[in-house]
Order: sequence, then structure tokens, then C-alpha cells
Amino acid sequence: MEYFAELSENCIIQENVILGLKYKEDCQKVKIGNNAIIRSGTIIYADVVAGDHFQTGHNVVIREKTTFGSFIVVGTNTVIDGHVTVGNFVKIESNCYIPTHVIIGSYVFIGPGVVLTNDKYPQKMRDKYKPEGPIIEDGVTLGAGVIVLPGIKIGKGSFVAAGSVVTKDVPEGTVVCGNPAKKLRNVPENQLLKNQED
Repeated sequence: MEYFAELSENCIIQENVILGLKYKEDCQKVKIGNNAIIRSGTIIYADVVAGDHFQTGHNVVIREKTTFGSFIVVGTNTVIDGHVTVGNFVKIESNCYIPTHVIIGSYVFIGPGVVLTNDKYPQKMRDKYKPEGPIIEDGVTLGAGVIVLPGIKIGKGSFVAAGSVVTKDVPEGTVVCGNPAKKLRNVPENQLLKNQED
């Protein structure tokens, strides 16, 4: 199988994968680092860059202008809609939706069924504003089924409990839960990212 891609060493590409889907004439090849595993049914558009140890589940869609660091897992049936930046050591579980204009830091866990959003006024006033996705800072955990509204910042080391709907910024090192999500407590000191990197 021929791909519109530059693959580094020890990459495993299963059957029925599209690497480098061309969405315009002058797009660039997909670039993927060493030791990748791309599972069947995955579609990765041109202009995507991923570091070493990148892997997908089945039926993943990753649109153009998405950049990943190293040690990334993107779970089955997840859609990343392009123009997204992802750091290192990030696990995105199955059935997640990540729209355009999202920034995800390093050491982030995104649980199954998480939905991030970027459109405050769907189908209205598109000439007056640009989509603005959430910013998920380093060390954040989003539990299963979390919904994050447009433009929200989830502070470093925070924990968002399963099923929460995040409508306001979450301060660094905070545990929030509920609909709308509210502060429950601070993340215990020994669980903060800065105390786990040694």
C-alpha cells in the first residue's frame, strides 16, 4: 500500500488505513515518528505530524494541521477535527470528539466519550467570531463523558470528574464535578504532576 506519508522506523500500519488524505493541492505528507501503530479503519489527513510511539485504535479520524508530541494514544472511534496541538504522554480514550482550535498539554488523560466544543453560537454569526476550543493544560485528567464548552481553560494538574459539564475556567490543581462543574476540593499535593515526575 502506498501512503502520502513519511514514516520512521518500526511502524506498524494495519490494513484499510488511509495515511495522508489530500484535502487540497499543496498539502504536505503526514510525518510519523518511530514505533507507531496505526490500526485498521484509521484515516489521517495530510499535514499531520506525530512524534515517536504514536498509536491509534480502530476507525480514528485525524484531520489536517494536527500536531502530536511523543507517546500518544488515540482511542477507537475518536475524531480530532484538525488545527489541534497535543503535547507528550497523552492518552485520549475511545469515542472522544476534539474540534478545531484545541490545545492539549502533556501528561493529559482524556476519558472515554469526552466531548470538547469550540462553537459558542452554532451556525450563527460566523462572520463575527472564530471558533475557540478549550485549552487543556499539563497534567489534567478529564473523566468519562466530560463536556467542555468553548474557550474554557482547564488549569494544570486539575481533575474533572466523570459526567461533568465544564462551563467556566478551572483553576490549577482543582477537582471539579457536576453540571455545571463546581469545585469539590484541591487535588492532593502528592497527586500533582510536579510531585510525580521524579
